[in-house]
Amino acid sequence: MMNQENSFSPAVIEQLGYYVYLLIDPETNKVFYVGKGTGNRIFAHLNYALKFPKETDKLDTIRAIRDKGLLVKHLIHRHGLSEKEAFEVEASLIDFIGLDELTNKVGGHKSNYRGQMTIAEVFAMYDAPKIEIPEPALLIIVNKLFHRGMDEEDLYEITRGNWVLGSRRENAQYAFAIYNGIVRQAYQIQRWFPVIARSPGQKTRNRWRFEGIVAEDLQHYVGGSVENYITQGAQNPIKYINC
Repeated sequence: MMNQENSFSPAVIEQLGYYVYLLIDPETNKVFYVGKGTGNRIFAHLNYALKFPKETDKLDTIRAIRDKGLLVKHLIHRHGLSEKEAFEVEASLIDFIGLDELTNKVGGHKSNYRGQMTIAEVFAMYDAPKIEIPEPALLIIVNKLFHRGMDEEDLYEITRGNWVLGSRRENAQYAFAIYNGIVRQAYQIQRWFPVIARSPGQKTRNRWRFEGIVAEDLQHYVGGSVENYITQGAQNPIKYINC
């Protein structure tokens, strides 16, 4: 096994500042991870993969490359950046390459609001009419699961669960699939059922999913903006409306 550099000297670290880096498979020359950081952050994944057994797509890819007797290619894409600039460059690269092609678990900083968009999505975000919802409903933010070209069946599946919910869920008659602050579909909730663990250790406590149908009488909400109901940056993907 060939040796691989796994740290920078203090002098190099001082000159680099914030940087954005790529991890590349040497066989295919494909980028499999995009990251940002300072100091020796670029080497942290390699060092972790070699020392600890934790399994993730990223760490497994690193180990697979090493098991072939090859070295992960480390590339500094931009350096000498401010932290804000590093966030922007990282997010842009993840958007351009696509999460499906990477082992990154999530998109870049604020990519849901400022990342890659079609012209239609730009109009939807900035020119969508703000709507008022008098019905008892749940707004379910599916930013992390939604992707362009998703069909109606898949949109329903990512909207219906599994969500951590309390008894207030029973007051909701409708569920709205929300992506980037825009209503993508509205469903009439027919019933809720608890999520059953499929494997030992799976966390399912208070997790629920609904069974429902497309709410044909609420289609006038689709394409409307619910930004007046949502606090930007909020972590909870569920928002109760009138219930």
